[in-house]
This record gives sequence, structure tokens and C-alpha cells, in this order.
Amino acid sequence: MELENLSWAVDAEIGTITFTRVAALNALNAATLGDLDSALSAAIDAGARVLVLTGAGKAFVAGADIAAMRTMDAAAAEAFGRRGNELFRRLELLPIPVIAAVNGFALGGGCELAMACDFIYASERAKFGQPEVNLGLIAGFGGTQRLPRRVGYGPAMELLLTGRMIDAAEALRIGLVNRLCAPDALLDEVYATARELLTKGPVAVRETKRLVQQTREASLGSGLAQEIATFGQIFETSDRVEGLSAFLDKRAARFTGA
Repeated sequence: MELENLSWAVDAEIGTITFTRVAALNALNAATLGDLDSALSAAIDAGARVLVLTGAGKAFVAGADIAAMRTMDAAAAEAFGRRGNELFRRLELLPIPVIAAVNGFALGGGCELAMACDFIYASERAKFGQPEVNLGLIAGFGGTQRLPRRVGYGPAMELLLTGRMIDAAEALRIGLVNRLCAPDALLDEVYATARELLTKGPVAVRETKRLVQQTREASLGSGLAQEIATFGQIFETSDRVEGLSAFLDKRAARFTGA
């Protein structure tokens, strides 16, 4: 399946989606959001068990397409925001790990896209920010909700209200980014972690992600109750039998996802 604004591939159960709208610094317009939706479906259908998102050129995703937004009225802007929010929510709730490999600018919608991934590895040259207030706007693809959950109230409010751009080292310091990488080593490190994730029990990975996502949106007591129930249920899987047996036998586990 050929897409205009990005490419996708699945190799050895690792899916990669690369934004390729290089002339526009991979800015998100309606067509790019549609391509991302299609690529997510294609990668899952092709058997991806880990997904990597990155960008071609100097940007991961530099933001939403300002030129396209300039002519939007309130109804069109709300529809655009809803489309981005629903798509990023879909990405966030995928039952497989998703890693953002941020190679350059991740501003506005690009920062929001990275935050919809499970964790973020960044090039030392990467830049992050939510500059919407500089344009008289607010973050519209989940930034007001995900950024405080990622970095805490104070750092999130400083970024959201000042519109400042921060470098990768500062993003690491406040907890927005998990790891900094040399620019030419970014994807190597991302894929090394992706391959590591493939060695883990698929059911355990899926259920861990589901529980963590669920607990972010529920009370602690409700989340703990769900964890207890799922912990018991996972003992009925063959992966659990294999994982414990392999540990005791001092060998590598051979998980089947059942």
C-alpha cells in the first residue's frame, strides 16, 4: 500500500512508520492523519508486535499544518482537532508497544504525537515544545492532557503557557524523553529495544500496557483490583508456564502468545 505522506514497513515483527512530508517538516494535515490511520491498520495486519514512529529529514513532526489551519472556521477546527485526538488515542491504545524515535523537531502536534507513544527516544539534536499559545491557539491533539501526565503539573504548565521550545537534554531532565541518543545511533538504539521487547511474553506485554493505560484514567483502588484479576488470569496462559519453566531451566523462553 503506497501512501503519499509517510512510508511503513514490517520487518521481523517490528513495524516502522516514517513521516516523509519532508518539505513541510512532516507537518500534520488531514491527508497525513489519514495516511497514519491507514498505516497503523496495515502494520498491525502485517503482524507487527512493536511499532516505531519516526520522521525523515530534519523533523519528527514539526506540528500541525499552519497553512491548512489558517482558513479553518470554528467547526472545521473542531473537526480537525477531533480527528487528531481520536487517531492519537487509537495509537495510544494499540495492544503493542509503540516507540517514538524523535530525530528532530517535535513541536505542537508532533510533540503530542510522541506523547501518544509509550516512550520516547530522542536524538541529541531533537527539539520539543507546545508553541500553540504563540499563535493564539491551544494544544488541540491532547497536549493539555498528556503533557501533565508525562512531566507533572509545573513543567507542563511552563511549556504550555510560554510556548517555549526545549532541547533534548531538557526534555530528558523533565521526564518527557526516556533516552538521548547520538543522531546517527538513534534508530539502532530504538530497534535494539524493540528486539528486546519481542523476547517478552506477548500476553504479559499486552496486559501490562492495558493495565497501565487504564490506571491512568481510573482510581488507584480500581486499577489495583484490575491488576489483581489480570494477574490471576494470566496464570492460565501457556506463556506463563513457558516463562517460569524457562527461568528454572536456565534457558531462553519460547513464547507463543497464548
